[in-house]
Amino acid sequence: MDDYGVVPETGTVRFERVLPGPIERVWAYLTESEKRGTWLASGPMDLRVGGRVDLRFRHADLPSPAEPTPERSQNDEGEDRVSGRITRCDPPHLLSYTWREEAGDESEVTFELTPHGEEVRLVLTHRRLGDRAAMVSVAGGWHTHLGLLADRLNGLAPRPFWATHAHVEAQYDKRLPADRHD
Repeated sequence: MDDYGVVPETGTVRFERVLPGPIERVWAYLTESEKRGTWLASGPMDLRVGGRVDLRFRHADLPSPAEPTPERSQNDEGEDRVSGRITRCDPPHLLSYTWREEAGDESEVTFELTPHGEEVRLVLTHRRLGDRAAMVSVAGGWHTHLGLLADRLNGLAPRPFWATHAHVEAQYDKRLPADRHD
């Protein structure tokens, strides 16, 4: 399976991964703040339709090899926050929530989990992305974070976040068609 996400329609990027199960374990890494913080972002998540999601990205705290944060990703707080509301929730199979609700450029991310023998098939779809630049950035970010999730679930040493992100973002810049958004 090609690890790179695909663009099934304008403004949407989709990823598929097969991860070690059971499904409840993968669900916990999507929904429990402490576990989610080891691969994506910590923060509270009210697991019900309409419930609040507050993600706190602290890339410097991810358990990956130490490396400098690129200048374009630095901020005074050392933290990026993403807030939204849960739009669908069917534990442990489906979780969907709005993304960057507070910024006014709201998109939506959906995680679908399906048992696949002793493994779990994860499909992540991020919809309503505004332009090609957002698509490239989001695709690079999700690709990198999903790699950290796979590392975590497989008991592997986590890959370096920023070096991986720079590489895959450059690949998405080449792969994503300009005419789909610009």
